Amino acid sequence: QVRIEESGGGLVQPGGSLTLSCTASGSAFSIYSMGWFRQSPGKQRELVATITSGGQIVYVGFAEGRFTISLDNAKNTVDLEMKSLYVNDTAIYYCWGWIAADKSTSKYWGQGTQVTVSS
Repeated sequence: QVRIEESGGGLVQPGGSLTLSCTASGSAFSIYSMGWFRQSPGKQRELVATITSGGQIVYVGFAEGRFTISLDNAKNTVDLEMKSLYVNDTAIYYCWGWIAADKSTSKYWGQGTQVTVSS
């Protein structure tokens, strides 16, 4: 079984920076892609960025130029570096993985980490 665990959330002032980290753990699995979603109060969960094991990256519009996603295949860790944060970046950020394990490929989600941007 694969486990996804996030870390790095917290409180940051507008204009500040924060880096989220997420690690996939378990036995006998292969990562096809990983990424980050977020959900603000009263809104649906939305994509932030994804990265494949081969390094192909997709950012949604609000993340372009401010957020950087990276994947360490050896450590099964994906980081999301966020800069120039706005108040409306406040959300629970969820890590996601498209992972092959136990002879099947499935989506795996972390529990989420809170990011609050406030002065």
